[in-house]
Amino acid sequence: MTATDRTPADLLRSALAADPGRPLVTFYDDATGERVELSVATFANWVAKTSNLLQSDLAAAPGDRVALLLPAHWQTAVWLLACSSVGVIADVGGDAGAADVVVSGPDSLDAALACSGERVALALRPLGGRFPQAPSGFADYAVEVPSQGDRFAPFAPVDPEEPALIVAGREFSAAEVVDRARAEAPGLGLTGPGSRLLSGLPYDTWEGLNAGLFGPLATGGSVVLCRHLERLDEEALAKRIESERVSVTAR
Repeated sequence: MTATDRTPADLLRSALAADPGRPLVTFYDDATGERVELSVATFANWVAKTSNLLQSDLAAAPGDRVALLLPAHWQTAVWLLACSSVGVIADVGGDAGAADVVVSGPDSLDAALACSGERVALALRPLGGRFPQAPSGFADYAVEVPSQGDRFAPFAPVDPEEPALIVAGREFSAAEVVDRARAEAPGLGLTGPGSRLLSGLPYDTWEGLNAGLFGPLATGGSVVLCRHLERLDEEALAKRIESERVSVTAR
């Protein structure tokens, strides 16, 4: 990470330049038994493809609002960084009716139909699998994203002072996301490169987003992101913490 990083997308570029092979996001779904580990390079490739989809196929432009109706999930983290790369506002859990684009998981499709713009659905199946049949009125992310380019360049420069994130009614610029993630890192126990945080927090608050993505990204660390963590007993959780070499938890 460098002092010149002013957006979350900048942080990812710096992480990619520093050590592309290290783990960045390790995801568990304790309802399905899924485990996915993404290196910085693999995560950045997903972000590049999603950014191209967002900018080109979905015609999103800086200042547009993208409602993310998604749980804490590795694909949600990808979308958050894609929004930062394009310069659109990621409105986490936002009103689909007020959004230019909506990105929905399988449990929020009815609410997502309120969007009059482009609609994308994520099946959130293991290994990024597609829906057996795409929901009516939606593009299936798993069908659309593989053919997108592996490199991304925004059509317009992203202004770090413009709105970039809305969560729990609070708006942040891209620069505020970076600055706050850095400032709050010590409180999370993130001491620098190599820190590994296990988060069971949802993505519907700043605290959840910071612990589950932005804090580790801003400090050269990594995150073990756990969905349905409440299904684990303390013994199983202790084994995960040991096996994943977790240094700090947020749950």
